[in-house]
Amino acid sequence: MTSIVIFGAGGRAGRAVTAEAQRRGHRVTGVVRDPARHPTLSADRVVPGDVQDAAAIADLVRGHDAVVNAVSPASGPEELAALGTLDEKWFVTADEALLTGLASAGVPRLVLIGLFVNLRSADGGLLLDDPAVLPTEFRPFALAHTAGLEHLRAADTPVDWLMLTPPAHLDVNAARTGRYRTGGETASGTTLSYADLAVAAVDEIESPTHHRTRISVFD
Repeated sequence: MTSIVIFGAGGRAGRAVTAEAQRRGHRVTGVVRDPARHPTLSADRVVPGDVQDAAAIADLVRGHDAVVNAVSPASGPEELAALGTLDEKWFVTADEALLTGLASAGVPRLVLIGLFVNLRSADGGLLLDDPAVLPTEFRPFALAHTAGLEHLRAADTPVDWLMLTPPAHLDVNAARTGRYRTGGETASGTTLSYADLAVAAVDEIESPTHHRTRISVFD
């Protein structure tokens, strides 16, 4: 049995990964900012935590085998609009805290959930540079997310990280098929269920096949 810490366990991706991990018999510690707001979480243990606090992360993850980061400061257009100004270093700070905390605790594997707009289109351009794909008001969020990815790529770390980037349309209601495809930096496919994104995440914990890189995941 593998023990997994899931940051952002209360969100859609976090809940899906929790369900998939438990389905396979793994032990899950779910981390959320306020456990009282998530009384229905099915994790074996639910604890408070901040994905940007490296020292606290080390204490939380020590003794576990892997960590999943499914945290985002906003999970949709409405939440982004309500967020107001986003610190442009938000994802850089979170990713550095995770790398530092996991390295300190000796946890080898980190799987992160990515953002589709920093994939490339068929002509090679970043999707985030196309206003037909990404409205201007969401560009700061996308740039902050991309800065986090670049920070991971440049990091000198013992942590074996992987970012899984789903397509634009993630379906929370679609059934689990247990199937998915993977690709590189070019956007492929248009949809994926949260359940199958979770399958990919747990697969990469059980049998890692991609290392210190970002891949796309789609149906």
